[in-house]
Amino acid sequence: MPTPVTFTATVIKDGEWYVSRCLDVEVASQGETIEEALANLREALELYFEDEPVPANLVHPLVTSVDVRLSA
Repeated sequence: MPTPVTFTATVIKDGEWYVSRCLDVEVASQGETIEEALANLREALELYFEDEPVPANLVHPLVTSVDVRLSA
């Protein structure tokens, strides 16, 4: 059984769909629910790594919020 690898993902609502995006490699997917978007991303990543090697020194990005002052 393959060893699991953890990747960092985001999910945003875009109209009727949820869009999931991996922040470690350029792979994205979508679904009608958050769970479906993540399941589809998981499948897309599995397919992606059939042809690409997993990065040897995978470093997860720091995900944080940023406050910005916008003039009205």
